[in-house]
Amino acid sequence: MSTPATLRPRDVKAAAAAEHVEDKAFGFWLYLMTDAVIFALLFATYVVMIVGTAGGPTGKDLFSLPHAFAETMLLLFSSATFGVASVAAFERRQRTTIFWLLVTAVLGLGFVAMEIWEFVGMIAQGAGPDRSGFLSAFFALVGTHGLHVSVGILCIIVMVVQIAVKGLTRPVASRLSRLALFWHFLDIVWIGIFSIVYLPGVLG
Repeated sequence: MSTPATLRPRDVKAAAAAEHVEDKAFGFWLYLMTDAVIFALLFATYVVMIVGTAGGPTGKDLFSLPHAFAETMLLLFSSATFGVASVAAFERRQRTTIFWLLVTAVLGLGFVAMEIWEFVGMIAQGAGPDRSGFLSAFFALVGTHGLHVSVGILCIIVMVVQIAVKGLTRPVASRLSRLALFWHFLDIVWIGIFSIVYLPGVLG
């Protein structure tokens, strides 16, 4: 077994690069955990404030289950297309990876557009975040998730450019895997929003 002293410079460089990638992966997991805590607090706030309508509209008055279901389908399909892109990246199929990442970005844009449309419609009805504690908590939770999706879309576009310019090198593939974790995490958070916010709001 080789000791550090007998390793060739190329081996030392490769080992350092591998350790650097592992450090970044660990740091990203820490970030995801802090993000999970933020969303947990937003969920808890919403559950507490759900009764604080101040005589204003409730979820049953405002939410559209078909609209929320369509948003859910867009995000679920985007998670699936990102999975296809990840498999293509593992197989070093650069063009296929770029194609499915762009499909993912388009689905994500559709989701964000539907969310903005919902917010604009609610505000036009006088149901903005300043109307009640319930609506403040709703806009904070759903808006924070939408902001994360928007950042994810921007990151996907940056990733497409990196793959097109640099190819599927080890650092690029590592960034792609972390971005995939982030995107799938947002999908899980949305399932929670659909289950805790929209479904009880419409059926309650």
